Amino acid sequence: MIGVAGAGAFGTALAVTLARAGRDVRLWGRDAAVMAAAERTRHLPRLPGVTLPEAVRPTGAADDLAACETLILAIPMQRLAEALGDLTSAPRHAVAACKGVDLARLRGPTAILREAWPGTVPAILSGPSFAADIARGLPTALSLGCEDPDAGRALQATLSTPTLRLYCTTDVTGVELGGALKNVVAIACGAAIGAGLGESARAALMTRGMAEIMRLAEAMGARRETLMGLSGLGDLALTCASPTSRNFALGLALGRGEAAPEATTEGTATATAALGLARPRGIDLPVTRAVDDLVAGRTNVEDAMRTLLDRDLKDE
Repeated sequence: MIGVAGAGAFGTALAVTLARAGRDVRLWGRDAAVMAAAERTRHLPRLPGVTLPEAVRPTGAADDLAACETLILAIPMQRLAEALGDLTSAPRHAVAACKGVDLARLRGPTAILREAWPGTVPAILSGPSFAADIARGLPTALSLGCEDPDAGRALQATLSTPTLRLYCTTDVTGVELGGALKNVVAIACGAAIGAGLGESARAALMTRGMAEIMRLAEAMGARRETLMGLSGLGDLALTCASPTSRNFALGLALGRGEAAPEATTEGTATATAALGLARPRGIDLPVTRAVDDLVAGRTNVEDAMRTLLDRDLKDE
């Protein structure tokens, strides 16, 4: 039996695709009333129009996850450590399905899992994906990072479905940072489009943003081939080009001078955390710094772009 902690759009979508592939799934959400209603209606508000298969059991009781050897944690990064305190038993395998860097600890999700559950094998699932696509059964490919290669292959077999293809790697750092840092670049790209700066500006931000991702991630031990794969370049391409991305949508609103959407955008905290990781390593992240200033209200899109363009000319 597979457990999914987090009944938001992504957690629900994963539960749905796994159930359609013949797995029994327990889907836990903190709001017991919402989960009780989902058990009756077979629908959850965060993923409208999708019916929960009978193999998905919605629950508001964390104890119901105790029987699950594999637990997927589809919980926003900045709430992950707190949410682990609600779970009463440690699974054999814990797979983080969140993208970001914990702002208080400057650590990725697998480090948080390892700290909370020392006897559990941690892994990370990341890559170019929208919850609605997964729930509709559209083809999706993701990276599965696990330092233990045997455990990684076992999880790959357990979690892959006819429409969800997982690729294994032991480069956990690359999978974590590729998925986290691309959200920052997506905010920058959304802001450029929202401000009417054009597609060329977006392409430039994506390219220079990717250079920043590689500088920081490689300095922290990530492998270049991971960053050029699904959880790096692949996720960047998807997130920076679609208003369906919450991070791109936030940037779009900022660029237009509109109120920010009411949705979790991991890129805001990740920008601050990335600067905290880069500073002691002497790594320059100008796009990330511009996004951090923009989100905090310390600058506007026009001034941020001017700052980037006024930097000293250099070789690529």
